[in-house]
Amino acid sequence: MKKQLYLLLLLLSTAVFAQQKQVVTSIDTIKNKIGAEFKLSIKTTVDTSSKVIFPKLKNFGALEVIQSYPIDTVKMAGRYELIKKYGLTQFDSGRYVIPSIKIFIDSKPFLTDSLLVEVANVQVDTLKQKMFDIKDIAPADNPIGDWWKYLLIVALIIGIGAFIYWYIKKRQEKKLLEEIYKTPIEKATSLLDTLEKKELWQKGEVKAYYSELTDIARNYIEEAIEIPAMESTTSELIQGLRAASVKKKMTLSQEIIENLERVLKQADLVKFAKSKPLDFEITEDRNKIQKAILTLDNSIPVEVPVEEDVLLNEVQRQKQIQIQLRKQRNKRIVTAVASVVFLLAATTTFFIVTKGFSYVKDNIIGHPTKELLEGEWVKSDYGNPGVIIETPKVLKRVDLTKTLPKDGMALIKEMQSFAYGSALDPFYLMVSTLKFKQDPSASEQAKQTQIDLAKSMDGVLQSMEAQGAQNMIVKQEDFETKEGVKGIKAYGTFSQINGGNKSSAKMYYEALLFSQEGGLQQILLFHEEGDTYANEISERVLNSVELKQASK
Repeated sequence: MKKQLYLLLLLLSTAVFAQQKQVVTSIDTIKNKIGAEFKLSIKTTVDTSSKVIFPKLKNFGALEVIQSYPIDTVKMAGRYELIKKYGLTQFDSGRYVIPSIKIFIDSKPFLTDSLLVEVANVQVDTLKQKMFDIKDIAPADNPIGDWWKYLLIVALIIGIGAFIYWYIKKRQEKKLLEEIYKTPIEKATSLLDTLEKKELWQKGEVKAYYSELTDIARNYIEEAIEIPAMESTTSELIQGLRAASVKKKMTLSQEIIENLERVLKQADLVKFAKSKPLDFEITEDRNKIQKAILTLDNSIPVEVPVEEDVLLNEVQRQKQIQIQLRKQRNKRIVTAVASVVFLLAATTTFFIVTKGFSYVKDNIIGHPTKELLEGEWVKSDYGNPGVIIETPKVLKRVDLTKTLPKDGMALIKEMQSFAYGSALDPFYLMVSTLKFKQDPSASEQAKQTQIDLAKSMDGVLQSMEAQGAQNMIVKQEDFETKEGVKGIKAYGTFSQINGGNKSSAKMYYEALLFSQEGGLQQILLFHEEGDTYANEISERVLNSVELKQASK
């Protein structure tokens, strides 16, 4: 009796002392695993006008501060209750003391309580878990993927098509120029106008300007008067021009020949001696060349044209040129498109012959389940009792309670379902968990009785038939997870009927059922039969199944 009274007095004195203390220290746990978080709480109750300063520390003794939480403020009875929390951790096992620290309230120091905590090792017991053989070396995943190869092929095909289009256009433009310029004088005057539009000498490119200017004159003389002007020197060209004027009975003045010779020599100085004529000299040289060409053309004896050529006026000729241009442009486009189509067909044929049609269909055209298999997978926990499973996509919550009969729903306490896709998609995955109601008056042994999985599986298959599955073939066998949890597996094929277009597809399905105390865990997936990528997805999904115990 004395001992009990002593303990009561001790507790009362402790409570009174705690009420009088302005700083109270507490921790969420005194024992934790390596690397786990200890939450240290420091609470103080002060007046509304008081100023409280909590320290900013990186370490509490041997424990490291991994998180400094914001101060929680609670107002009660005209006073403030301030709570400051620190997240502490340690990566070596052992016992550690969290030392006292100073809290300043209105510039007065107050010490927190020191605490003793224990950091325990993570135990690894190899006897309680299943052992597996060492897996073969697997190739590392390429984070970039093979998309760049297809992009390179497409860019190569586009490049080849663009080159073919450019080459054909270049040749046709050259041919078109030859057809448009019916006479040498038309060609020369047109090229002179084009040269002026380039504004070469205004940009400082005097040498290029004189080179093109003299080439126009030499080309005209070679085509119109038929002397080798392009290969001749300036003196040889003038000498040949004088001889041709006599031979062809051309009426040329000495001034025209001298002006032409003067411009050609000026061009030679610019090209070979880096001479820089003045702006007005350049303009005069251009005018002299133009005048020389026009004079030469006028001095050539004119042949009497055929009557049909005389009747063809300039308007009709321009129309013919436009029609010809349009035809050639359409021809270029058709040729380029045909070349690209040919290259695509040739590339596709090459891959079909070397890799097979399936490779082309899956990698070039695209395959939905292949994209799922090669995408980023997600591992998550679904339902209660929890099912931990790895899937190509996150499963979305669905409501299946409306599809169940009312008498069946009366037995269910809780039902959660998560799915990817729909029952009409080529790939479907669903995870469902159920907890059944229990009679409180039932015995403990009756509550712990395992559910008949075979009958439950029959219910799952009947539900599939009710949703449109026909001609179902069923095979059953026992199934065991990596952790040793036993269940039942049903698999086989059925015909999936699309009500919209009345088409039918043969599907392969797998269903897993596990029983817990008063609950069921169900996994159902199906896909088109013969889909190798979907088979790999199914195998990976089922191999990742982990089960949690039901929470009461």
